[in-house]
Amino acid sequence: MWRMSGSSPRPRRNARIVVACLSVFVVMTGAAFAAVPLYRAFCQATGFAGAIPRAKHAPTTILNQRVTVSFDTNVRTLPWDFQAAEPRQTLRVGETGLAFFTVTNRSDQALTGRASYNVSPDQAGAYMRKLQCFCFNDQTIPAHTTVKFPVLYFIDPGFASDPDTKGFTDIVLSYTFFPAPKPTQPLGGSGQARL
Repeated sequence: MWRMSGSSPRPRRNARIVVACLSVFVVMTGAAFAAVPLYRAFCQATGFAGAIPRAKHAPTTILNQRVTVSFDTNVRTLPWDFQAAEPRQTLRVGETGLAFFTVTNRSDQALTGRASYNVSPDQAGAYMRKLQCFCFNDQTIPAHTTVKFPVLYFIDPGFASDPDTKGFTDIVLSYTFFPAPKPTQPLGGSGQARL
């Protein structure tokens, strides 16, 4: 007859497997939640996928090459009117441009939106930089109010010497406002002015 001698290692092994599986589950869940903000930060830092890196200061070199920047404005599921004051601007590479955008909240309540942005063609995204933009924060607009937002931007001089962008003369800077999942920025936080 067969007899058990001592305690079985099986329960300890099963407990280790359960702990390992739970650890993997927790790490994978954390990675899933971190993926979107990390991807956005990567795109903004590198210009990947047409995202625009944030700049701390304007360049000191201004070239003679001129580029026309067209502005595209869109709104998703918000009762807002959103438009650029000028549909396009022409500036020299390295020169700082100032564009204005207006947003009108047509609803009877204050609403918070977030603007996503990108550049077309994608290759130009690495060279278009913003010093100031309403898209850096969520924007809360009171009911029946029009707000004016400035965008301070430039095209980095490296644009002129990159073989992938050397012949480009036109760039489209596109913004889309959509409802912010969790409002974080009250009115007055990014240089906007009520009209």
